Amino acid sequence: MKFLLYLVMFILLLNGFATAQSLIRHSCKKASANDPKLKYDFCVKSLKEHPQSKTAKSLEELVFASTKNAVSKTISLKEMVNKILKEDKYEVETPLRNCLELYTGAIDFLNQSLDTVKSRDYKVATMLMSSAMDATGDCESGYTKRKKPLKSPFTKENDVLFHMVLIPIAFTNMLDI
Repeated sequence: MKFLLYLVMFILLLNGFATAQSLIRHSCKKASANDPKLKYDFCVKSLKEHPQSKTAKSLEELVFASTKNAVSKTISLKEMVNKILKEDKYEVETPLRNCLELYTGAIDFLNQSLDTVKSRDYKVATMLMSSAMDATGDCESGYTKRKKPLKSPFTKENDVLFHMVLIPIAFTNMLDI
């Protein structure tokens, strides 16, 4: 009898996982077709790596998962900046401090966007996510737009974060139709 119960539980779990995988692929395919900057493979890989998206049953749940994924990446970048500032090895501190402030704001924008998605205010959610996405370019500009341009230590990570924020923006736009 226990075996039968375990078998049923396993099948239900497997079915839920398969449904989430199908939702991820379908949503990423549709989103990447609507936005040429969004790469299908990156979208799928990014979501498959996030535990919450593996159990998602709706596009809205994927918005939450992908937004939380972007928040985690932004926190990671903020920690990188703090580490560099503590090591005191970087010759110019101002762009680092600017990036730190931008990432802090981006985290706030992303967290606020989660609340607006919950209330189904998708236009405001998209605006907040877009503001968070701007942090990546603004951080890079702090290095490149100087009298004596510097190489940003965050270029690669900013590019990844840009694309990670693009995912919930694209999904939220799909909800707003």
